[in-house]
Amino acid sequence: MASPPPPRAVLILLLLLLPHNAAAAGADSAAAASPAAVNPFTAKAAFIRYWNRKVPNNRPHPAFFVAKLSPLPAADSASFPSSLPDIRARLPALCSKAGLLCPGPVASADAASLAAAGAPRTGGGPFKGYSNGNFSNYGTGGESGADSFRNYSPDLNIAADSFRRYARDSSGRADRFESYESDGNVVTSNFTSYAGGATGGSGTFASYAAETNVPDSTFSNYDAAANGRARGFSSYSQEANHGESGFSGYGKNGNGVRETFSSYGNESNVLASGFANYGESGNGATDTFSGYGVEGNVPENTFRSYGAGGNAGVDTFKRYRDDANVGDDRFSSYAKGANGGAAEFSNYGNSANPGSTTFKGYGEGTNPNHHISFKEYAGENITFKGYAKSGVDFKGYHNTSSSSGAAAAVAVSAEAAASTMRHEHLKWSPEPGKFFREKELVAGNRMPMPDIRDKMPPRAFLPRDIASKIPFEPAAVSEAFGLPLDTAMGKAVAETVAECRRAPSKGESKRCATSAEDVVDFAVEMLGRDVVVRSTASTAGSGGEVRLGNVTGVDGGRVTRSVSCHQSLFPYLVYYCHSVPKVRVYEADILAVADGNGAEGGGGAGGEKIINHGVAICHLDTSDWSPTHGAFVALGGKPGEVEVCHWIFEGDMTWTVAD
Repeated sequence: MASPPPPRAVLILLLLLLPHNAAAAGADSAAAASPAAVNPFTAKAAFIRYWNRKVPNNRPHPAFFVAKLSPLPAADSASFPSSLPDIRARLPALCSKAGLLCPGPVASADAASLAAAGAPRTGGGPFKGYSNGNFSNYGTGGESGADSFRNYSPDLNIAADSFRRYARDSSGRADRFESYESDGNVVTSNFTSYAGGATGGSGTFASYAAETNVPDSTFSNYDAAANGRARGFSSYSQEANHGESGFSGYGKNGNGVRETFSSYGNESNVLASGFANYGESGNGATDTFSGYGVEGNVPENTFRSYGAGGNAGVDTFKRYRDDANVGDDRFSSYAKGANGGAAEFSNYGNSANPGSTTFKGYGEGTNPNHHISFKEYAGENITFKGYAKSGVDFKGYHNTSSSSGAAAAVAVSAEAAASTMRHEHLKWSPEPGKFFREKELVAGNRMPMPDIRDKMPPRAFLPRDIASKIPFEPAAVSEAFGLPLDTAMGKAVAETVAECRRAPSKGESKRCATSAEDVVDFAVEMLGRDVVVRSTASTAGSGGEVRLGNVTGVDGGRVTRSVSCHQSLFPYLVYYCHSVPKVRVYEADILAVADGNGAEGGGGAGGEKIINHGVAICHLDTSDWSPTHGAFVALGGKPGEVEVCHWIFEGDMTWTVAD
C-alpha cells in the first residue's frame, strides 16, 4: 500500500530549503541543505530559510558558517525553557544536544573520598591523569608524606580545581604540581588556606598552566601562619594567554616562609598578577622574583600592601619583566610599617618596549631600618610617591624618560646608561607572519604562515529565539550555565559583555552577535543584501613556511568596507562583529613549499601543491591604532604611517559586497 503524500505545509518547507539554483546545490555539499540532509523543523533549517530571505543572491551557503549552526533537535528547540532556573535544571542535556560549552562535573577529593578510593590520608599522591578535583581538608594534621600532581587536568576545555584547607597544620609535608592544567582552554584553580599553619615541608609548581588559554589561579591565605615552609613557582603560566593570578594574604603571619618565582609568566600574552597583603605581618620572609614576566606581552602586576607590617623580610627582583613588551607594575604601600625590610631591584624594568611602574607609599612607616636598593634599574614613566626618605638607595638607576622628582637623587654613569639601553633589537615580537605588508601579497612570495588554528573551545550558535531568553548579562549567564563569576570562564563572560558594551573606536561600527541571524543582520545592515562571507579554507600550512599562488583582490582590489567577525569566549557562540572603512580584502592560493629536490606536486607555481585557500584583509588606515600594537613591533612604523595586513584565522570571518 502506497504511503500517503506529505502534508502541504511540509512540502512548502522542503521547497524553501531547496537552493535557489542547481549550481548552488552542487557547489557546497555541507551547505547546500538538501531535503535529505536537513530536517525542515530544526534550527539549522530555520536559519537557512532566514539566510535565503536576507541574502537573496543565489550563492552557496558557506560550509564553515553552516557548521556552526545549532545542532539542537526540533523537539528540544521547541520545548526549551524560558526561565533561568529551568534552563539550569536541564543544563546537562542541553549542553550535550546544543553543542554548548559547560563546566564538567567536579570530582570530590576530600579526605574521606580519597581514603575510600585507596589513597592514604596523609600521603595520597601521586595524582596522575586526574581531572577537575575538589580537595577539601586533605592531609590535615598529617606528618611527612608527599603529594605529586602530574599531568593533572590536561587538555581540558574547562578545568576547575579547588584546594581548600589542604595540608593544614601538617608537618614536614611536600607537594609538587607538575604539568598541572597544561594545554587547557579555560582553567581555574582556587587554593584557599592551603598549608595554613604548616611546619616545614615544601611545595613546587613546575610547568604549571603551561600554554593555556585564559588561566586563572587564586591563592588566598596560602601558607598563612606557616613555619619554615619553602615554595617555588617555576615555569608558571609559561606561554599562557590572557590569564590572571591572584595572591591574597599569601604567607600572612608566617615565620621564615621562603617563596621563589622563577620563569613566572615568561613568553605569556597579557598575563596579570595581583599580590595583596602578601607576606603581611610575616617574620623573616624571603621572596625572590627571578626571570619574572620575561619576553611577555603586556604583563601587568600589582603589589598592594606587600610585606606590610612584616619583620626582617627580604625581597629580590632580578631580571623582572626583561625584554617584555610594554607592561605595567604598581607597588602600593609596599613594606609599609615593616621593620627591617630589605628589597633589591636588580636589572629590573629592562622592557624591550617601554612600560610603566608606579611606587606609592613604598617603605613608608616610622621604622627607619629598611634597606631598599635599585641597582641597574631601567624604566620609563616611573613614579615614586610618598616613599621612605631613608633606607632607599638608587644605584645605577636610569630613568629613560625626562628627569623628575626621584631622578634628582639618581646619578647614572655612562657605563650604566649603556648597559641599561642595550635592547636595540626588540626580542619580543608577535609570531612571524601574524602581520605583514600589502606588498607581500603577490604570487610566488614565500612567507611564514602564523598559527591560524582556532584556539577557542568548540561551541555552536544557539537559535535566536533561545539566545534571546538569556539576558546578555554576566549574572544571568552565570546562573543559566552554572559558571561562578570568580572562575576563569565566569570572568571571560564578564569581559565579553564589557567589550560588547564598549563604545566603538573612530570610524568603527560594532555589534556583538549572539546568534547566526544576528551576524547576517549586521553584515546586511553595513553592506547591503548582496554580500558574501569568507574565511580561510583550512589550517593547512599553519605555523610553517608557505608560498603564495594566485592572489586576487576582492571587488577588483578596490578600497572597500568589510565586516569582520571574531569569536568571543562564551558558553555558546558569540561573535564580535565590526565594520571598519578603508580596507582591501584578498584571496590567495597557499602552496606547500617544495624541498630542494623538486616540487611536492602539481597545482601551483613551480609545481608546488595547493594546500589551502587563504583570505587576508589589509587595514589601510591605522592612524587610530595604539603605538604599542604588535603590528608595529613586528613591522616597524607608527600609527597612520603603514598599512597592516593579516590572515583571517580559522573560526573567524569577513563579509564583503559580492563581486
